[in-house]
Amino acid sequence: MPLYFAYGANMDVAGMAARCPRSKALGVARLARHRLAIMREGWLTVARDARSDVHGVLWDLSLADVGALDRFEDVPTRLYTKIVQPVLTPQGPKRALVYVGANSGPGRADPDYIAEVLLAARRWRLAPAGIAAYERLAHEAGVKTDAPPSTPALPKVRPRFAAPLES
Repeated sequence: MPLYFAYGANMDVAGMAARCPRSKALGVARLARHRLAIMREGWLTVARDARSDVHGVLWDLSLADVGALDRFEDVPTRLYTKIVQPVLTPQGPKRALVYVGANSGPGRADPDYIAEVLLAARRWRLAPAGIAAYERLAHEAGVKTDAPPSTPALPKVRPRFAAPLES
């Protein structure tokens, strides 16, 4: 099975399980000498940058799931292309598929999309530099980064029974 490096929406385990049910997450990884960028269409891509790294998740991608992932990434319309790049994992370097956008912008990301990507990055507990890169993009998109962006507010409920206050 090929390895796949995800740095955007596909870091989300539930989303990937729906798209690629036979694939499994292996853990965090890093694409060296690249940075995150926003394409004109508003989606994330990576661009070469010798001073930066992109943090994400490495997947063991089932061959049966490659077609679904290609469709999700709009490979047939050439929104993204696939390349093979070395990524760094705690177990050492690995060669992985990386989907790269046809353009590197500039573009403006949808706040909901970036909020979901940031939430996935936080759930994976990416390295602080990785979280900071996603937070910068979220800030540029107008997403507040002081709390997980997709955490729904708890409903305000009055307790049915309350103990009297002690004086």
